[in-house]
Amino acid sequence: MNDAAEYPPSPQRRFVLPEQWPSYALALLAHVTVVVIWWAVTALELTPAYIMPSPGDTLATLADPGYQWLNNMAVTATEIFVGYGLAIAGGVLFAMLFTWFRLLRATLFPLFVTISMIPKVALGPLLVVWFGYGMGTNTFFAFIIAFFPILITTSRGLREVEPDLLDLVRALKGTRWQVFRKIQLPGALPYIFSAMKVGAILSVAGAIVGEFVASSKGLGYLMIQVQSTLDTAAMFMSVLLLSLLGVSLFGFVLLLERLLVVKDARLDAAGPA
Repeated sequence: MNDAAEYPPSPQRRFVLPEQWPSYALALLAHVTVVVIWWAVTALELTPAYIMPSPGDTLATLADPGYQWLNNMAVTATEIFVGYGLAIAGGVLFAMLFTWFRLLRATLFPLFVTISMIPKVALGPLLVVWFGYGMGTNTFFAFIIAFFPILITTSRGLREVEPDLLDLVRALKGTRWQVFRKIQLPGALPYIFSAMKVGAILSVAGAIVGEFVASSKGLGYLMIQVQSTLDTAAMFMSVLLLSLLGVSLFGFVLLLERLLVVKDARLDAAGPA
């Protein structure tokens, strides 16, 4: 008997990631790998310490009270979270108004586009003259950078609702607010959360730009101060703390999305393999 006929060749094997490996384990592995490479580069002295400090030297700066880490981090966090919250509220509000009033959209939307095209650093000197140094100006930076992406994506989501469904609700004498609350807003949630993810990243950048230009405290201000003395360990720690704030905000948005939007409706939901 032919052995080949009795034992047909096995199908080609493919590497399959174990299902018990959650995605966050891979993310953690990537971060750990970066830290290990960072440690190896500094341990082998491939770069001078003033260019890339070691992880140990970077963490050691947390024990120095002169940097006032908690105070500076609290200032930057307040600017980010307040500016981001205002951007969400303003973006959703104007998107709602634009769906109700076409004349308002035709008038204000091009104006918002023009303002969003202005380099935000160029606005710095003007904002300092108008509002002075402080958290208010930096919060405005975080707001204005995150506002337009949230507005434009939310507007698109509100327009994606089925026209027949809207006509049905209006035929039943539903008010504009009822149509928005019952139909448009739930349907636009995937778009809103997609915009919120982008806005979370941009609000961090906006707050730091504001602190570079018009601030006397905060992590961005601290980075400018230690730059003059080549204190790269403190600069690295400032970047790490900023990343921690940004990741925390982004993670909070992801958690809200999991609670409020079904998986199949999310814009970034994975399709079938």
